[in-house]
Amino acid sequence: MRIAVTGASGFCGGHVARAATAVADVVCVGRRPGPAGRHIPWDAAREVPDLAGADLVVHCAAAVGDPSPGSPAEAVMHAVNVDGTARLLEAAGGRPVVWVSSASVYDPRHDRSRVREDHPVGGRLNAYGRTKAAGERLALRAGAVVLRPRAVYGSGDTQLLPRLLARVRAGTLLLPGPDVRLSLTAVENLADACLAAAGWPSGAYNIADAAPYGRDEALRRVLCAHGVDATIRHLPVPVAEAAARAAETVARLLPGSRPPALTRYAVDQLAHEVVLDTARAGACGWSPRRSLDDYLADCARGA
Repeated sequence: MRIAVTGASGFCGGHVARAATAVADVVCVGRRPGPAGRHIPWDAAREVPDLAGADLVVHCAAAVGDPSPGSPAEAVMHAVNVDGTARLLEAAGGRPVVWVSSASVYDPRHDRSRVREDHPVGGRLNAYGRTKAAGERLALRAGAVVLRPRAVYGSGDTQLLPRLLARVRAGTLLLPGPDVRLSLTAVENLADACLAAAGWPSGAYNIADAAPYGRDEALRRVLCAHGVDATIRHLPVPVAEAAARAAETVARLLPGSRPPALTRYAVDQLAHEVVLDTARAGACGWSPRRSLDDYLADCARGA
């Protein structure tokens, strides 16, 4: 069997490519070589990929972040996450496709204390959520299996952990609102799902650790594991939202400026309970084998 993994030079795709070597030949499709297998160059924003010989395609390539509305970064995000998906599906030509989406597609205006796959998809607060939703619509229409993880963490993370560390100021981490329960997804659990999902019925599946975490305690433990002693303090949600709107307005009025330091999307993701129901993936035989405790134990060992 030959598995083509797009975005294999990135965090999630790299873990998928390494895991796939245990069961198949691996082809890493993207701008840079992956950690295993043969490399086929592909610019997702411009080209149709060469998937010749692949029996399964796992699509992890994505533009991520929280860019300012109307910025060049937002245009790139659409070119990769939406147009790139269309080009990938064209090249797949009926081959099985596992498309890695995100729980960011879920509508934040509805209760998310127990999110199933039929939760409304809409009302996204940033370009990432909008373009992932548009891309997965194309994938679902083409018969792909779509995975929706939330806040993927683990060794080699280039997004979640750096953003968390950057928000610590003078030994203090400000968080919007009181403590809430949040689903997180160990990258190993996502990689397992990517390889298992080839045999699942077409549709969307939530992927997360076995149980949600208390936000404050989870963040405190992660910071401690990385040598950061920080006091967590709570900011009223309306104050955080007002600050985010102001920061977004400034970024929009100053073309070429950096993305806003605080956004409404970031506030939403931290201030409100979001717990994914993974029963649908479980019914297909998948179960999460890793947890935050395992990650923290690896950190303690220096792994």
